[in-house]
Amino acid sequence: MDQDSHCTAEKELVEGVRRITTFSTTTPSDEEENPPEVEISCQLKKENPEKDDLKDSNATLSPNSSMTTKELQEYWRNEKSRCRQVKLLFEIPSTRIVEHHLSKYVMYKIIILQTGSFDSNKSVIERRYSDFEKLHRNLLEEFSEEMEDVTFPRKTLTGNFTEEIINERKLAFKDYLRLLYSMKYIRRSKKFIDFLTRPELQEAYGCLRGGQYTKALEILLEVIGLQERLTRGNPVSIVPTLCAIVVCHKDLENPASAFEYGEKALSRLHVHTSHRYYMPLLETMITLAYELGKDFLSLQEKLEEWKTKKDPIRVFTLKELAVREYVQ
Repeated sequence: MDQDSHCTAEKELVEGVRRITTFSTTTPSDEEENPPEVEISCQLKKENPEKDDLKDSNATLSPNSSMTTKELQEYWRNEKSRCRQVKLLFEIPSTRIVEHHLSKYVMYKIIILQTGSFDSNKSVIERRYSDFEKLHRNLLEEFSEEMEDVTFPRKTLTGNFTEEIINERKLAFKDYLRLLYSMKYIRRSKKFIDFLTRPELQEAYGCLRGGQYTKALEILLEVIGLQERLTRGNPVSIVPTLCAIVVCHKDLENPASAFEYGEKALSRLHVHTSHRYYMPLLETMITLAYELGKDFLSLQEKLEEWKTKKDPIRVFTLKELAVREYVQ
């Protein structure tokens, strides 16, 4: 390669790096607070565009960089990897028509899995048109500006159960979920998370209240993985589900598994000792540790420390708290 060609290649690489860096949606402050959240594509960022552009321009390489061509190529590859990829992928592979008494509706099967690696713990849920419609209405109340360019498939007067209309809606709802998830404030919102998890959690807690611990546990274990992926910025929010799993395992006389999930819940509460689940969880963990022959003195010390800081009040047991969740 002659000198002019070499210089031209370096200039093209520098320019490419500048474009990639400016296009990147990752900011240091966001990664420090939470694990990297993902966007459906990098162009859908709306939060503080001027501030983000300033940060990105400061990070851009100078055209007078002394990097070699090889170093620039490596830098470019690293910058590309910083541009966020989709974290969760939504697929709607099939549907089924349900006829119940005088009503008839279509159930859409939604598969939710993580991209970038093999995800053996994919989540499978079903939702009907009215569920999507309610979600859209609720989100418009809180995110009207973010939702202004989001279209929703409207109902038709006739033909709602034809194969053509159902297939169109499958694709439309897939794109709809993909777009909602690409917007940080929406994907972190309670309304969006509830749409994906609440029906299953309501069923699970109903089984728990009815003493059907095996069925409750089966549903809870299916939903907990999805909850974890949806609430990475707020790990405390899944504590009730983890504690419900503890209750189910304990009542099914599986103390080792109960203790395992109890430790997961406690790890999320170590700086949230005022949480309503903290003391009941500690009491349950002390009982389980004693039963398993584990060291429970550190847990006992935490409990005593908590009691000295709080006024004596009526505290529910872990099971009493669990059965009160999702009561209509």
